[in-house]
Amino acid sequence: MSGVDDWEGHWADFADSTSRNPAQEFRRQLVMALLGDGGAAPRRLLDIGCGQGDLLASLRESFPHAELAGVELSAEGVRRSAAKVPDARLVQADLVAGFEPPADLVGWADAAVCSEVLEHVDDPAALLRHASRMLAPGARVVVTVPGGPRTAFDRHIGHRRHFTPASLRSAIAASGLEVERVGGRGFPFFDLYKLVVMARGDKVAVDVASSSPPSRLAEVTMGLFGHLLRPGRTSSRWGWQVVGVARRPLA
Repeated sequence: MSGVDDWEGHWADFADSTSRNPAQEFRRQLVMALLGDGGAAPRRLLDIGCGQGDLLASLRESFPHAELAGVELSAEGVRRSAAKVPDARLVQADLVAGFEPPADLVGWADAAVCSEVLEHVDDPAALLRHASRMLAPGARVVVTVPGGPRTAFDRHIGHRRHFTPASLRSAIAASGLEVERVGGRGFPFFDLYKLVVMARGDKVAVDVASSSPPSRLAEVTMGLFGHLLRPGRTSSRWGWQVVGVARRPLA
């Protein structure tokens, strides 16, 4: 079975396990910290490729007074996001193919997140360029992408590529956004987690399918790394979680 680009089926099969994934929680903590680095709390936050809404729900919890919006390719993702964050403005759209945002969302957001999205598309710069139409001048954008080698499960769910800090910097710059900083995060525990997933090979797709109860091995592994994967316990050097911060130009 192939999950490549079948996002309706992907969220039906893997939504629950994605929510439990310790790497997802690690990324959410990184995102919240980077958004908080900007001084004043965001007032209008955009989630670019909001998936099933887990990150959007975390944004609501961390920034309770912010207006939220999300753009997502799949109808199933939009449905699940709406259930988790009923007050968010959600738009179903293909950001790579070209996108005409609703008039009231043009230049709307003063901050945005694009987390674990760019690896799934053929033209990451185009996605960011089209999404940036919804950003106000000077808006801050936090981007996360996977680094290191692709696992069998990564290929199963359609990862076209993994990034280095240099290749993420290049994609952001090609979109017209101004790069503030790019680097790796998560060494050593995030890298070790990815090596464990890699060693599991094709069996990971069975481990995480919603129709299958999690194996004892999967439960123990996720519990262990849930404890270890904390931003304060990892360093940036050699980390396979790649993170960038950019801004929409003022002019």
